Amino acid sequence: MSVEQYQRNVNSLDKDIADLEKKKADVDSKIADLNSKIDSAANQIRRTKSAATIKSKTNQITNWNKELTRKTKDSADYGKKIVDKRKKRNEAYLKLQKEEQQEDKKQANTIKKMQASYESRIDELMNQITVHVENKSSFYQESEENYDVFVSHAWEDKESFVDGFVTEMQNLGIKVWYDKEKIGWGDSMRAKIDEGLKNSKFGIAVISPNYIAPEKYWTKAELDGLFQLESINGKFLLPIWHNITKQQILNYSSIIANKKALSTAMMTINEIAVEMKKLLEG
Repeated sequence: MSVEQYQRNVNSLDKDIADLEKKKADVDSKIADLNSKIDSAANQIRRTKSAATIKSKTNQITNWNKELTRKTKDSADYGKKIVDKRKKRNEAYLKLQKEEQQEDKKQANTIKKMQASYESRIDELMNQITVHVENKSSFYQESEENYDVFVSHAWEDKESFVDGFVTEMQNLGIKVWYDKEKIGWGDSMRAKIDEGLKNSKFGIAVISPNYIAPEKYWTKAELDGLFQLESINGKFLLPIWHNITKQQILNYSSIIANKKALSTAMMTINEIAVEMKKLLEG
């Protein structure tokens, strides 16, 4: 059974227990009422000398005692059923916990494998950079196109900022490596991104909630690659904050938070593009 099935079973038993407890409470309330009536009738018998009244109240007490016996049995039956249901519920809950632990273990293994795959890709990129430096080759490869800037971003931010920003930079004569234009049908996404990273003077990272989301392995790989290129080749990593607070960035990385950045909350797309142009011309 799955976690959902075990949970439904526990929920169903909880409902059964609640229904039984309500029924038992109703029966116990009637038992209390019957006992009250019997006590009241007995008091009336003790106080009266009327034979008719004594006979009437005695008959009532007899009938109420019969009903009291039935209700007492019903209450005991409900009590037994509640005990049985609680036992089954405890057993079902233990199974649920066990299944949840197994699911957590499976998810942890899956995340571990994904992380290993991601780390392997970073190692490959680092090896490429190291070989590139050791061979003392030019940063730009003659056989490959060179770019002024590589734009690292989350695809969810294309429409709200990145597409317009890239267009503004291109209008200013800036050569931009942009996945939307550089990765064609059938191309290796990883190889193209590595090529863009290696052959760009600057790397812009559009830091947003989408960019730093836990499942964004590609953006983290690109960011790590930019940091490594900055430390080895002296390139500059240029952060742009988009729809994000400083606290969110601090929670993600204090290194990035402490790096000077431009913000879409303070500047227009054109103003940021002009700053990029000034940096290239400087």
